[in-house]
Amino acid sequence: MTLMDWLLDSDPAIRWQVMRDLGGHSPEEIAAERARVATEGWGAQLLALQDAEGAWDGGTYRPGWVDDTKPFFDAWTGTHYSLQLLRDLGIDPACAEARRAVGLVRENVRWDANGALYFEGETEPCVNGIALGVGAYFGEDVDGIVDRLVGEQLGDGGWNCWAEYGATVASFHTTICVLEGLLAWEKAGGSSSSVTEVRRRAEEYLLERRLFRARTTGRIVDPRFTMISFPVRWFYDILRALDYFRSTGAPIDHRASEALELLIEKRDDEGRWIMELFHEGPTHFDMENHEGLPSRWNTLRALRVLDWAGVD
Repeated sequence: MTLMDWLLDSDPAIRWQVMRDLGGHSPEEIAAERARVATEGWGAQLLALQDAEGAWDGGTYRPGWVDDTKPFFDAWTGTHYSLQLLRDLGIDPACAEARRAVGLVRENVRWDANGALYFEGETEPCVNGIALGVGAYFGEDVDGIVDRLVGEQLGDGGWNCWAEYGATVASFHTTICVLEGLLAWEKAGGSSSSVTEVRRRAEEYLLERRLFRARTTGRIVDPRFTMISFPVRWFYDILRALDYFRSTGAPIDHRASEALELLIEKRDDEGRWIMELFHEGPTHFDMENHEGLPSRWNTLRALRVLDWAGVD
């Protein structure tokens, strides 16, 4: 089995992105494969788990059953991360199944933190960055989230979910979530010179730190930043950062070269990348939850980064 055969021997969510990004298929073939996401495999399973009011697993950020006395317990089955996963799967936002699911969210789902409707956003920038990306992808009005995030940028160019509790320096995790959301909003037709300027400042925050090092000491901020994962949830790693910069359409910056070399070194003899880190917590179903085994998701994402960077 060739590497391409191995990648295509998978769920429609992976297949259509392989065809688009790596396979040289026609637009008609890509669109036909993408249409399967809503009716087959992981996409169909995820849509089927939404309740009649629009929620997944009885909660917005966290499932309804999570014990609130355990604030740092991550569970990925609530509405917020289910919507993020739908976007990651690449479901066609214009298909009837997506429109129905997102319409229910728009009308009914509210945040626990502030009681606002989902696409109005809540209080933390890491959460709002993901909600912004989701809303922009599905064509929802998320301008209010944009305004809030622009006003919350910290002096060093990034964002931090703990800013409301006194944090004054940015977090890699929060910053990448916001960057992805702002870029999605711009790609969806949002136009604002101030938003572009804010996003460029945040990109500089990451580039000044070579995507994973402290700006002042040069040390690796967190070893987990060098371990690639999927789904990324709210977590930062070098592949997520490189894939973000790829998606901007700009040439690779020389300050990202060390992270790129580290990614290249992770490729195995078969041309694949493993699942280095799985973010533990309850999920709806198993995709690639096994650390240490080859990952189609990571291989797809790494290959399109290398293609963008001009690396064979």
